[in-house]
Amino acid sequence: MNVPTLKIIENLADINAADWDALAGKDPFVSHAYLYALQESGCATAQFGWKAQFITLWHEARLLGALPLYLKMNSYGEHVFDFAWADAYRRHGLRYYPKLVCTVPFTPVTGKRLLVAPGSKGEEVRALLLSFALQFAKESGVSSLHCLFPDEADALSMQQQGMMLRQDVQFHWQNPGYRNFDDFLAALSRDKRKRIKQERRKVNEAGIEFQCITGDDATAEQWAFFASCYAHTRQIHHSPPALNDDFFQRIGAAMPQHTLLVIATREGRMIASALNIVTENVLYGRSWGTFEFHSGLHFEACYYQAIEFCIAHNIKTFEGGAQGEHKLARGFLPVTTHSAHWLAHAEFSRAVENYLHQETSAISEYVDELNDRSPFKQHS
Repeated sequence: MNVPTLKIIENLADINAADWDALAGKDPFVSHAYLYALQESGCATAQFGWKAQFITLWHEARLLGALPLYLKMNSYGEHVFDFAWADAYRRHGLRYYPKLVCTVPFTPVTGKRLLVAPGSKGEEVRALLLSFALQFAKESGVSSLHCLFPDEADALSMQQQGMMLRQDVQFHWQNPGYRNFDDFLAALSRDKRKRIKQERRKVNEAGIEFQCITGDDATAEQWAFFASCYAHTRQIHHSPPALNDDFFQRIGAAMPQHTLLVIATREGRMIASALNIVTENVLYGRSWGTFEFHSGLHFEACYYQAIEFCIAHNIKTFEGGAQGEHKLARGFLPVTTHSAHWLAHAEFSRAVENYLHQETSAISEYVDELNDRSPFKQHS
């Protein structure tokens, strides 16, 4: 293959949406619409520490490959925590920021990070993308390059080019073909089944009702309500700035086929809402917010309504978001996720590599422990 032309893109508007989406395939999170909404809404911009430096490869006018890359001035919105690494740099008089991060901002979802056009020599393009990213990191003088939530194929490519792999754990719900929610409950152990029934009963007794609204039917008012719930909940938890109403309105308009709002009402008033992203086989729980506290409301809005939707639409997997061991008791099982890291400072790189060996062993033991505590009935 002739060596393609490398271009660093700072504005996604400079790339035709159809050309980009040919690389993204069916993944909504690396679609042009999703990434462009993050950019144009101001959520993932230099103002908040996200300066786009997308690596793209071209053969004449044809886009062959791309890697969504950001120059970061902080570690917020990444969901792979390296604050301790940054603090260690600071204590030794070194600068950890800026760093380069290949990820989808505010989106802890595993997927393709080395994007390749159909019909291209995939392995060669992937290797070039990563090679250019590492070269760019070295020439830019940043402290490090991080690729977050790559799928297994991309993680292997990163490891082969010398990046260190890190593991973490999420909790996903699987649908083997449940007929209804009661069928799902019947598969659980007695104590887990009892807890879920109690939580759902408390929400019902509070007079709270739910409506699942697909993007094609959601109104601007409902999107605005969701955004206000989300902002209110982040504010009371003192969370840093993340997504905003403009972003939610944009994805609602640009990718309605992939959006699902869950809206809770009480006494005729909307009180809470959750946002999910939907594909043919996977539902992704993304964000939620509420203006009222009710026991069990979070679990109902974020988990049980989504599970019922998955069962009704024969969706195989529900990814409930980052972290959350409490999901185990509600029918979710542990799944290992990956990230890949390169550090410019040789001594720190060796220290991190040693740490990651220990952490990987601990993660493996943790997953085994979680599986031993499976919420499902044990069959002899």
